[in-house]
Amino acid sequence: MTVVGMVALAALIAIIPPPTKNMSVNIDESGIDGALEPGNTIIVDALAAQDELMVEVRITATDPDGNPVRDANVVLRGLGGVATDTTDIDGKAVLITDSAQVKLGANQNEGTMDLTITANGFYDYDKTDAVMIVKTK
Repeated sequence: MTVVGMVALAALIAIIPPPTKNMSVNIDESGIDGALEPGNTIIVDALAAQDELMVEVRITATDPDGNPVRDANVVLRGLGGVATDTTDIDGKAVLITDSAQVKLGANQNEGTMDLTITANGFYDYDKTDAVMIVKTK
């Protein structure tokens, strides 16, 4: 029975397509509380930074030929918060954290969030410090 099970497992593993392409990811907009700006840097004033932040990030994922990457799992995490989404038919995803999660510490002037994207047929995309939140005085 064990040999049959191993053969069945090997057959299942053989049909899983290996990753063959890199994906290109663009952070189109980012911001807090619905106020979005182009790029990956979010500027908050000192007063707003005292409270929890609802971070919103909009991304686009494409293949090397510029075609959208559909149904990719997208995760943004850091500063105590996490947001997830799946890319749509245009390769776009909107990530919004729970407003009670993301916070800069009392003596923290900046912080970052990491972005991870996985999709069938593509190498995983992992970007440390993909989004930066900066507190102004």
